[in-house]
Amino acid sequence: MAIKNALLVDDSKVARFALSKLLENREMQINMAGSAEEALEFLNGDNHPDVIFMDHLMPGMNGVEATKAIKDNPATAGIPIIMCTSKKSPSFMEEARKFGVYNILTKPPHNDGLNSLLDQLATDVTNENLPETPTLDAGTGLSLELEEEPLDLPENASLELSPKNGSESVALETHDSKHEEKVTPSEDHTYRASEDLHSTPQVVPLTSDLIEQIARSAVKTHINNRLHELLSSLFDEQYDHLKRVLDDDERKQNEALTAQLRTLREDFDSHNQGLKDEIVAEVNLTLARELADLKKQIQAGSGFSNDRMSELKDHITSVQTIDTEFWQTLQSEAIQQAHDISRETAEDIAQRTIDLYVRQQRATASRTYTIGLAISLSIFAVGIAWLAGLF
Repeated sequence: MAIKNALLVDDSKVARFALSKLLENREMQINMAGSAEEALEFLNGDNHPDVIFMDHLMPGMNGVEATKAIKDNPATAGIPIIMCTSKKSPSFMEEARKFGVYNILTKPPHNDGLNSLLDQLATDVTNENLPETPTLDAGTGLSLELEEEPLDLPENASLELSPKNGSESVALETHDSKHEEKVTPSEDHTYRASEDLHSTPQVVPLTSDLIEQIARSAVKTHINNRLHELLSSLFDEQYDHLKRVLDDDERKQNEALTAQLRTLREDFDSHNQGLKDEIVAEVNLTLARELADLKKQIQAGSGFSNDRMSELKDHITSVQTIDTEFWQTLQSEAIQQAHDISRETAEDIAQRTIDLYVRQQRATASRTYTIGLAISLSIFAVGIAWLAGLF
């Protein structure tokens, strides 16, 4: 699975800008947050990144606290978190992983190390080889000072001070790299630091070197935090100033480029118009020359030559021959059609004449038979009458 988008959480604009440029080279979509609170608010939405780059030291909620809050939320617990810090000691990495950090990116980031880290992350996501989200007890405290210089004290140690009149005893408890100072009254005026209350403490004298070490550790932590704040503020001011300068320079360059392009366009249009006029004049001159040459050729070649007359005569003769053959064929077909029509007409007339003659003969025979019959009947009647004595 490719890593396509990332969320950068850092209070320094310079750090966000530098890391975003490296990630943009991988064609990743970048979202930024200036604080852990802003990052948590962004993650409350539906747009979840593929990876989160979390700064370690930030004002307000630091990177470790933000990581725990993200891992405690089931909706965001599966998002890999890469902690950005200036230290990369094995102890720091081990403790960071306890709070769900996937890996450590050393500040300032380098392109090779970042690409290697993201490639490994993509492989682990594809193979579903991401470390499981750790489950912390409710009483487990956050190690907010993972980069603090550890004290040179034995495990299960307690410090003892000589009693002084009118003074109060001081007890110092140490839990890993956490230092918590508190003043409590005590009759024996002892100063104790214990990692395990149930174990037997080892008494260590509170020497000036140990006090100096404790003070140096506290001052160093304070100076580092203050220096980080001052450097971040300085970098942000420089970044804002540089951004304004770059924006102004870009605006001036755009204006100058626009003016230059406008001038070039005007020069091009002017030159184009002159070129068009020259082309039109050249074309007109060429056409005039061609027309003059054509006119001369027509005038020189007026009339028909003997060869053309012979060709025309042969063509006319050929056409006449074709016309003669066509008309002969047409005439023969017409004569044949006329003969057929005449024959059919004659046969029809003869048939009609025969039919009329037959009808006339039949009519004549019928009249003769009728007359003969009438005469015979008359004679027969006269004979009967004579025989009857009527005459």
